[in-house]
Amino acid sequence: MTWDLSDVPAVEANDLSALMRTLIENDRGLVLFRGLDDEDLNAAQAEVQRRFHGKPQQALALFVRFRQLVEVFGARRLKNLMMDRGHALMAPAIAIAASSRLNANRGFNPQRFVLSLHDALSTNVVAIEPRAEAATQEAAQALAA
Repeated sequence: MTWDLSDVPAVEANDLSALMRTLIENDRGLVLFRGLDDEDLNAAQAEVQRRFHGKPQQALALFVRFRQLVEVFGARRLKNLMMDRGHALMAPAIAIAASSRLNANRGFNPQRFVLSLHDALSTNVVAIEPRAEAATQEAAQALAA
């Protein structure tokens, strides 16, 4: 199987989260804030080789998507969102990175990534219907009295 770097194949979110889990277990979990260094890359590459020993195309797609996930979090808006939401942001970010369209030369589009994260996080919010105008007026009159 061959593929073009302008359209990296999707990977399983579980495989992408396993790479992140490996870095966290090795006390290197802050890669989304500080970027990747050689030790991070070596740990991630070892995990990819362990999981996909006989499947080099899948291993490469997974590794490229992981690197671009870390790279997209270099954007200020994504770093700020991570600071605001914390670890609750990890699962949706990994799911988005695993399945979104990716051009390896350009990386993920930070604006689209932010919008996708907001959409993923807002699905857990229960909408509150506005109160009827009469009830609002009654509440205002009660407060005025």
